[in-house]
Amino acid sequence: MNHVIIHMGETKESYYREAFDEFQKRMNGYGSMQSVALKPAKTPGRELSADEIRLTLEKEAEEFEKILSQPKYQKSFKIALCIEGKSLSSEALSQLYQKVAISGKNTVVYLIGSSWGLSPRIKSLCDLRLSFSPMTFAHSLFRVMLAEQIYRAEGIGAGAKYHK
Repeated sequence: MNHVIIHMGETKESYYREAFDEFQKRMNGYGSMQSVALKPAKTPGRELSADEIRLTLEKEAEEFEKILSQPKYQKSFKIALCIEGKSLSSEALSQLYQKVAISGKNTVVYLIGSSWGLSPRIKSLCDLRLSFSPMTFAHSLFRVMLAEQIYRAEGIGAGAKYHK
C-alpha cells in the first residue's frame, strides 16, 4: 500500500523530519510513505475573524484540490484528519487498509489542514474523517505520530511483532 500525507506547511524542526524519515525507511517492506507539503494561505499576524478563517480555509482548499485532481490521487482512498473524526485503534486501521486494498485502491491519502483545520469542502471529498484525539498537537509532531501509526498498522497486517 502507498501512503501519501498531504499537509499545510513545512516541518522546520530537524528532529521531526528525522523521525518521519525513520518511519518512511521502515515502510520499505510494506509499501511506501511520502509527505507532500503545501503552502498555507498568508494571513495577517493577528487573531482572525470567523470570516477571515473561512476565507483562509477556502484558499487552502484550492491547494488541496490541485493536488487531489492529479490522476494518481483521483482513485485513492482519502482520509481527512480532523478532531471531529472517528477514532480507530491501530488494529482497526490495519483492517481498514486491508479493505481498501481489496477494493482495488493501492493508495491512501491523508489530508492535514493548517491550524484552522480543513475546509468542509475538502472533508466532503474524503472517504473517512479520522481523529487521533480531541487534544491539539503540533503539526510537525502529528505527522510523525501519523507516520508511526501507518507503519504500525501495516506491520499488524503483515503479522510483525512491533505493534505491542
